[in-house]
Amino acid sequence: MSKRAEALADRLEAGAGALVAFADTLTEAEWQTRVPHDGRKIGVIVHHVASVYPVEIQLAQTLAAGTPVTGVIPEDINAMNAGHARDNADVTKEAALELLRRNSAAAATSIRALSDTELDRAAPASLYGDAPVTCQFMLEDHAVRHSYHHLARLRTTLRR
Repeated sequence: MSKRAEALADRLEAGAGALVAFADTLTEAEWQTRVPHDGRKIGVIVHHVASVYPVEIQLAQTLAAGTPVTGVIPEDINAMNAGHARDNADVTKEAALELLRRNSAAAATSIRALSDTELDRAAPASLYGDAPVTCQFMLEDHAVRHSYHHLARLRTTLRR
């Protein structure tokens, strides 16, 4: 197993674990709190993080294979996020945390399966204006960072 892949997977698990630990302490009122400048409820955001791990891993695996990522632009991500928020407005804490645990574990397993050669492989990615980016960059910017990014915003929202 690649030491770099192991380190990336460990970081993903740590971030997801921190998000689970934080979310598990939330009251129902906090779970329903809307995040300023975002508009989504905290619970929806926790579920969002959980639900996009498979997509984020698929994008990284596409690059690992040397295949360009096409047809994914920021506007698509925004539309996907808005649709997710609509479709999951009433997600329960239990359902979101179970999905977060399951999908983060699967994502970490997928990352651990990558070789250093695959992590280093780059291809154009439409999400970045067709700039060639590496599989590792895609992982770090999305799957690995995602829980940390949202956890920080949730802590700020609740001031804790």
